[in-house]
Amino acid sequence: MPDRDPASLSAAEIHARIDTSKPHSARFWNYFVGGKDYYEVDRELGDQIKAIFPGLVDVARTSRHFLGRAVRHLAGEAGVRQFLDIGTGLPTGDNTHQVAQHVAPDSRIVYVDNDPLVLAHARALLTSTPEGRTAYVDADLYAPDTILEAASATLDLSRPVALMILNTLGHVADHGRARSLITHLMAGLPSGSYLTICDGTATSEGMIAASEAYNKSDAVPYYVRSVEEITGYFDGLDLVAPGIVPVTDWRPAPDTPEPTAPVDAYGGVGRKP
Repeated sequence: MPDRDPASLSAAEIHARIDTSKPHSARFWNYFVGGKDYYEVDRELGDQIKAIFPGLVDVARTSRHFLGRAVRHLAGEAGVRQFLDIGTGLPTGDNTHQVAQHVAPDSRIVYVDNDPLVLAHARALLTSTPEGRTAYVDADLYAPDTILEAASATLDLSRPVALMILNTLGHVADHGRARSLITHLMAGLPSGSYLTICDGTATSEGMIAASEAYNKSDAVPYYVRSVEEITGYFDGLDLVAPGIVPVTDWRPAPDTPEPTAPVDAYGGVGRKP
């Protein structure tokens, strides 16, 4: 079951769980998106990967932009008022609850992650408009029933929920298992719910080399997959236009400049019939 509410944990309890001797994906990614919540070991790995494939910085930052556009669409045009964000990562600008509640102040958001540093910063995520609500669940993607049960304390799972899993499924080594986890989670959500995914893809030699170098470190491995494999996560769902595309091509915003070169990250949004 999930740990205690993050607000009830002392700084010492959380700090005791943080391992600064090896890199961690949430901190590594935070370094790439321009955050400040990482350690020297994460920066060193990040610089090593950037030397191999500078384009990974664009993958990180454009994936973050994709999240914002997807949430704005879901809270706006699609009318969704509940979000389940798994693999939250460390807070930066324009987190899911900030984007959703800017569009629809009554939105409810549950964040899920199992990294102690993310837990340490969970208080920064637990802000909300008076009309809405946010919560944090310290749980693992491999425990979908636990996630759904804990989320039900904040979300009404009889009403549509937008399931957000960004740059997280690559950590699941077996693609079949990753698909099974998605199927399990979506089965617990009603008709009219949405799935939003983006992940790094094996669409260039540089991205493949960066993934191989990252996986040789002490961090939890991340496996880049084919576009076809990313698309398979949405089987049985109705894809929202423009479908599964590079994250820069999913409803691009004119006020957000994006790289002109292709990025090795694909994503999309699908609706449960």
